[in-house]
Amino acid sequence: MGLFNKIKNMFKKEEVEEDINLSTKAVEEIINDEEISTKVVEKDKVEVKGKKVKKENKVKNDVKIYEKGLTKSREGFVSKLANLTNKYTKVNEEYFEELEEILIMADIGVNTVMEFMDRLRERVKQEKIEDPELLKELIVDELFIIYVNDEVLVNKINYRENGPTIILFVGVNGVGKTTTIGKLAYNLKNEGKKVLLVGADTFRAGAIEQLHEWGEKIDVDFFSKEEGSDPSSVVYDGVEKAKRDNYDVVLIDTAGRLQNKVNLMKELEKMNKVISSLVEGGADETLLVIDATTGQNGISQAKSFKEITNITGIVLTKLDGTAKGGIVLAIKEEVNLPVKYMGLGEAKEDLKVFDIEKYIYGLFKDFM
Repeated sequence: MGLFNKIKNMFKKEEVEEDINLSTKAVEEIINDEEISTKVVEKDKVEVKGKKVKKENKVKNDVKIYEKGLTKSREGFVSKLANLTNKYTKVNEEYFEELEEILIMADIGVNTVMEFMDRLRERVKQEKIEDPELLKELIVDELFIIYVNDEVLVNKINYRENGPTIILFVGVNGVGKTTTIGKLAYNLKNEGKKVLLVGADTFRAGAIEQLHEWGEKIDVDFFSKEEGSDPSSVVYDGVEKAKRDNYDVVLIDTAGRLQNKVNLMKELEKMNKVISSLVEGGADETLLVIDATTGQNGISQAKSFKEITNITGIVLTKLDGTAKGGIVLAIKEEVNLPVKYMGLGEAKEDLKVFDIEKYIYGLFKDFM
């Protein structure tokens, strides 16, 4: 059994269990009590076991958000793959050429697609596959080997054990950087962390006010100075406040003026020096926010930012707004950075930790 079918069976099993469990009033009462644990239903009998249900329900809800958020990609990119399978009765060179074009148009990247096609052709030859229907599982598995092969890209945030964890956010204007910070702050607050928002994008009109509004909306503390202030001075005073008042996490909004790389690099270097003077090791994470709908332009942004500062991970926003869906693979191949978060909707709950298995399932669930 291939990688995708193993994942599909895993999530389908969870869905079936959920349907059975939610069919009785007794189980609903169990779910409403967070202190009571996992349930097993056999006909009309309800048995309560040792693990809490809260985490199990969260996984199921996350899977549903992935499914909903990737609807456009399924209807665009994945439907084209399905149509290709239906169009041909036999795998031939014309089939490969159309497949290649579909993958390139999905924002996976030309070099990545060329390497993928070489591997696929070789496997088809070795395994003597002629039926396009039999090739579907192979295509999906080979696509996602691109992401999981060779080395594991860690998608977890590097939280500091002692003192506040400092996370810098970078990215060009308009990608959803400030909104991403607000959504992450909401998630962290719900995890019980004390969070401080720091508005260091002091030269963009409205940036400070926008982040401040997010803080009020989700009831998270905010710090900044007046527009035009030195960004590094804002960072210094913000981190000092976080240390003094025992915050767990500091989320810092920075400028996105990529058109002047030299000035931006100097600004980010200065911020990092300021942070290093206050906390050992400096910033714990520098996350680059990319708008998934911009495709290869987003990849270019990633390459540019990687040249001027130490990016530790990617946040992909507006993934629910693209019908392409291949940018995750392009980021892995072309800049070798982990996707740490994905924006899958407009609601504050729709920023999710990136999970390759949920992504595979959400994208290809109707294809196989």
